[in-house]
Amino acid sequence: MPFSLHQGDALAVLSGLPDGCVDSVITDPPYNSGGRTAKERTSRSAKAKYTSADAKNELADFTGENMDQRSYGFWLTQIMTEAHRLTKEGGTALLFTDWRQLPITTDAIQAAGWLWRGVLAWHKPQARPQKGRFTQNCEFIVWASKGQIDGSRNPVYLPGLYSASQPSGAKRQHITQKPVAVMRELVKISPVHGTVLDFCAGSGSTGVAALLEGRDFIGVEKTEHYASIAADRLTETVRETLTQDDVVLAV
Repeated sequence: MPFSLHQGDALAVLSGLPDGCVDSVITDPPYNSGGRTAKERTSRSAKAKYTSADAKNELADFTGENMDQRSYGFWLTQIMTEAHRLTKEGGTALLFTDWRQLPITTDAIQAAGWLWRGVLAWHKPQARPQKGRFTQNCEFIVWASKGQIDGSRNPVYLPGLYSASQPSGAKRQHITQKPVAVMRELVKISPVHGTVLDFCAGSGSTGVAALLEGRDFIGVEKTEHYASIAADRLTETVRETLTQDDVVLAV
């Protein structure tokens, strides 16, 4: 199979994987953003924070959204240190974040040993306008590399700005689901037939994009509900992308 999916704690799972087994780490960790007070951090679940009444699917809650900024930075440094070990020399890391957590994310990724390369922007056309204010219609992607990048190994020219709306209605299967169209562009930073790791896999959008773009995928998801959805989506993607050359007929 071109993918493996693990249901469990990300640090525990990653510690059991071998050195240098992935080409790119592309993940959307819980932002833990907006908690100015202890009450804000501990009284609101991720579901209450990110969903509205018009959601068509039952969007399960997820853990890890109630850390203060220092604790978040410590956790992210730990796990990105482990991810650094798993990544091949010259490989890359891409981490989603919002404007509040952008500074701590760039600190953590460098503290974990990565070479910070820059920040990409994901523009959301349907973001809600705010009277008297600028619209918060962008999230960001911090990207980095493990040492120097050999451009001849993967000679792509990728944009630094992406525009697509978050899946909605029946297509929305996760509270913070990212558009597959955006993820398909991001996974191209990994060489064709390379391996992409997402240790906060959610409903599997990174993995779906990786498979559609000819990459292998390793996913880790802590919440059983979302791990099940991801498994179904990844399996269906493999079925849809199989060609005659992929099938060996046994006589």
